[in-house]
Amino acid sequence: MAGVFITFEGIDGCGKSTQLRLLASELRARRLEVVTTREPGGTTLGQKLRAALLDVKEQVDPLAELFVFAADRAQHVRTLVRPALKAEKIVISDRYADATVAYQGAGRGFTPELIQQIVQLATDGLTPDLTLLFDLSIAESTLRTRKRVAAKRSDRLDSENVEFHERVRQAYLEIAKANPDRVRTIDARGSAQQTHELVMDVVVPFLEERGRMDQTQVANTEVPRT
Repeated sequence: MAGVFITFEGIDGCGKSTQLRLLASELRARRLEVVTTREPGGTTLGQKLRAALLDVKEQVDPLAELFVFAADRAQHVRTLVRPALKAEKIVISDRYADATVAYQGAGRGFTPELIQQIVQLATDGLTPDLTLLFDLSIAESTLRTRKRVAAKRSDRLDSENVEFHERVRQAYLEIAKANPDRVRTIDARGSAQQTHELVMDVVVPFLEERGRMDQTQVANTEVPRT
């Protein structure tokens, strides 16, 4: 039985980190082996890189940003993701290579050719089996990120202007359109519970098709509708 690699993507404030925790908890309750991680910061080295990259006081050149994200991903793939997949676990990552296409490609303006080369080198060709894109309007995203700022949990990317985040969102939507077999778009406008139900509607059939859930687990994982 092969491991399964699921990634969560979306603009800041879309709620993907909360949804990752909810999904992992749900799957573990069904006796599935789940590894949760994130980019940047999924490894010890990555945690140090994340602190530097997202520090609101740190001035980071766009090219340096691109390379540091790539370094984090290379370490992440080789020391955490691939070993977990080899051990036949379900790996769920908060961001992966699509984030580089959206943020550094569309957001920062680097060419698709350069982005593709950097992504290929860092990932060694490892592609997610399933990607959930949590889509949210920039207006709603701004409201949510303002709450994080008020709680002093903002990062450097939160402070980018509306045009930057609009470019990122549109890039994500284009990724979803170009990869319909891999990327499923989740409407993230609702409550955390409503969004979680949408996530389960996608993930449960996917894992069943992959042979990672039996009929008992599928039945028990159904979320009550309100």
